[in-house]
Amino acid sequence: MMKRKLLLGLILSISLLSGVSAAEGQTKHLSHAGHYLDPGAQSISQIPPPPADGSDLDKIDMAALHEWQNKRTQAECDRAKSETSASYDEMFGAVTPFPKPLPKKAAAIFAKIKSDTDETVLAIKNHYNRQRPFKRDSTLKPCIDPALGKIGPLSYPSGHAAVSRVFALILAGLVPAQKDIFMAKADEAALNRVISGVHHPSDIEAGKRLADNLYSQFLKVPAFTKDLNKLHSLLLKQ
Repeated sequence: MMKRKLLLGLILSISLLSGVSAAEGQTKHLSHAGHYLDPGAQSISQIPPPPADGSDLDKIDMAALHEWQNKRTQAECDRAKSETSASYDEMFGAVTPFPKPLPKKAAAIFAKIKSDTDETVLAIKNHYNRQRPFKRDSTLKPCIDPALGKIGPLSYPSGHAAVSRVFALILAGLVPAQKDIFMAKADEAALNRVISGVHHPSDIEAGKRLADNLYSQFLKVPAFTKDLNKLHSLLLKQ
């Protein structure tokens, strides 16, 4: 727990040092086939550029990765390996407010949310073109096999951080009394990507910023709010 708090503090420091706020996404709030948001209308400027290679912030990133590599446990690596698909069940199955197995209607809605988030993350990754940390520093050895974990070459922002936080924000809106639990699970899923060596801490911060922007955009889409009502009807009775 202490190790996680230390790294979360480091990530916050990176955010404060960057001094750049995420810009509002230029999203058309229309429903498109298979999407809540129009993937082509997303603004790259929703998050700032990553730290430049060799900059002070980049050195903080790399130092944190080496620190985690030296002290991570096998249990932490195993937990990261169990979340490689960034699915709802992988990240929130242990704290889900829905019946198990996840109802098909709920699964379809979360899959659609993930698809929208993934497409935006991919567009921003392609724009900024930041390589994975282990590609930039051969002394970093991820404890997730890049081939088995389906890890692409680009790192910024973190898709796991974005997807897990969007899911957590949705769950927190549905069950406000459990908000802290859901947000903690999202933070854990994001941090696992740093612990396992496949993301820089600043990738995580960027993914969280993007998630906050996307969630605010989702809430403006009638099709999404309609599906939120469906999710609410599927919750376990308290």
